[in-house]
Formats: sequence, C-alpha cells, structure tokens
Amino acid sequence: MNLKKNRNIIFDLGGVIINIDYGKSITELQKLCKENCSIAFNQKEQSQLFDLYETGASTSEVFRDQLRETYSIDATDEQIDAAWNAMLLDIPKERIDLLLELGKKYRIFLLSNTNAIHLKRFNEIVAHSFTMPSLDALFEQSYYSHLVGKRKPDAAIFELILEQHNLQREETLFVDDSIQHIISADKVGLQTMHLQPPLTINQVFKDAVI
Repeated sequence: MNLKKNRNIIFDLGGVIINIDYGKSITELQKLCKENCSIAFNQKEQSQLFDLYETGASTSEVFRDQLRETYSIDATDEQIDAAWNAMLLDIPKERIDLLLELGKKYRIFLLSNTNAIHLKRFNEIVAHSFTMPSLDALFEQSYYSHLVGKRKPDAAIFELILEQHNLQREETLFVDDSIQHIISADKVGLQTMHLQPPLTINQVFKDAVI
C-alpha cells in the first residue's frame, strides 16, 4: 500500500484493533431469553434499540431495559453487560506497538461505533494488558459514536473529524472492516482501506514503521 500521500490515519476499533466476534454476544444474550428469541444485531445491520444506544440517544439503563422488554430477557444488569461484552476478545500486543510507532509519523485518530458498556470494557482490557490507562492514549483524539451523537456510515461523522482537525481528505486514510463504512468514507473523499480477514493492520502498515 502506498502511504506516501497520507498524513493522517483514522482507525476503526472492532475488527481492526480489537478482535471481535459478534456471534458470541448474540449467543450469550439469547441464553438470557425466557423463551426462544432472535437478537437483531450483526456487523451490517441492527435493530433501532442498538442504534439509539450507539448514538447516545439512550442510556445504559434504558438499553438494558429495552433488551429485557424486546427479547423477554430475565437477567441482572451485570448478566446483561457480561453477555453484551462477550463479543470483545483480545487486543494483540503487536497492534498496540504498531499504533505507537505510527503515531510518531502520522496524525492518528480512532473512530468507533460503540456504547458506554463496551467502552468501559475496552479500557479494562487495555488497562489489564498494557501500561496505559485507556485506548485514547494511543491517538490524537478518539471519536466514540455514543459520545459525539453520530455514527458510521453517516457522512457527518467523517466531516466532523476533518473539520475539527483541519485534515485534507485526500491526505487522510480511513481503515475499517465494514464495507458500508468504507463506501461512505469513499463518497466523502477519504482514502480507504477495507480490512478483510485474515489481513491485519500490522501487515498493511509493515513498511510504514521501518
């Protein structure tokens, strides 16, 4: 990949930095249902209650109660949080090392469709595995959908980052594992990298940190 014209890199989080398995959360949530249920959440689309939570339009308390009501779930807050966090796996050390090196040469940013329960867990994983308080320490700025009220693939979230940091779109690379987000970023005029398994950011950027 030719990175010579890129000065800025915007990274997705799930599936790019942290390993993720959406199916694990679906399985665990379905175990909490009082009767058979089908949870409408995956990488490409999801039901409105998840959208509302990811844009900060509902709180963690409301989200849990809506899960209970919508899917006939009988569980404590702690049980729901554990099931919801089941999709979050590990962050390989080599990815943290790579981001630390890239941060010396590029302006790097984080852009994630996420929520308060997941953000707390992300940072617990980082604090437990690495000598840093949170993921934010790796980036010039982090953008979490539930905190800024915007989410991918809406063009507004990309425009927000470009405007706030005076970034030139032709010099800005966006890395994500979801094709719908890549298509949106392309339309905005960003350079893009669709990261598809088994490709990793360490393979993509191996020549950028030499």
